[in-house]
Amino acid sequence: MSGFSPLFPLLILFLVILLFSAVFTVKQQTAVIVERFGKYNSIRQSGLHFKIPIIDRLAGKINLKIQQLDVIIETKTKDNVFVKMKVSVQFKVLQDKVYDAFYKLEYPHDQITSYVFDVVRAEVPKLILDDVFERKDDIAIAVKRELNEAMTTYGYDIINTLITDIDPDIQVKNAMNRINAADREKTAAEYEAEAGRIRIVAKAKAEAESKRLQGQGIADQRREIARGLVESVDILNKVGINSQEASALIVVTQHYDTLQAIGADTNQTLSYCRTHLMRVPKC
Repeated sequence: MSGFSPLFPLLILFLVILLFSAVFTVKQQTAVIVERFGKYNSIRQSGLHFKIPIIDRLAGKINLKIQQLDVIIETKTKDNVFVKMKVSVQFKVLQDKVYDAFYKLEYPHDQITSYVFDVVRAEVPKLILDDVFERKDDIAIAVKRELNEAMTTYGYDIINTLITDIDPDIQVKNAMNRINAADREKTAAEYEAEAGRIRIVAKAKAEAESKRLQGQGIADQRREIARGLVESVDILNKVGINSQEASALIVVTQHYDTLQAIGADTNQTLSYCRTHLMRVPKC
């Protein structure tokens, strides 16, 4: 036991620490940059890896998942309306360009934001507010095209760009709401006027048809009366009464029929008496 050195436990501890520092793991969808004496050495993908302690070091990690950056931009349209737009950029680091993404670009989010600002503020001032809403997909495509051209050099792939919100000034929104409300009221008034016109036309057509049928009925009635008179004269002629006497008899008969019909209503009788007092003395 006299040969046991007190430094031996420290040596064992140091070796254990070195062993643990030589082993490291990389998570799924992640890449790790390994540098040796401050110089790039290798890129390690997901799994268990080893490095030389003290000599090698982990310089950094790169996320290979699809990421999203939301950019809020305030700009002005062609008709001098200020709008706030929210542009969502979906991007990821290309697996075969991890070196470029780590060493060529330090702040990718700032770089993407700058390009989004540049494109949006170049495209939106060309359009009036209504066209901004209608052509937001065209603006998003222009942003994606510009970003792809710029960010591919740095190892980034732009998956998609979406304009998820367009927010005009509150006074402009209130004015647009009033315009829409007025248009709807105008349309409702036009429909009501058209419905009224249709009702008037339908009523007029119904009245015209009623008058036509009424006139046709009167004409048919008079035709039948005339036919009846002709038949009556023919019958009286057959029994030896000439046409003049037959006509007088028919007139008298109609006169008494009229008196009988008027007598059914007291008011009509009195009116008839006043009108024909000279012709009907005993009325």
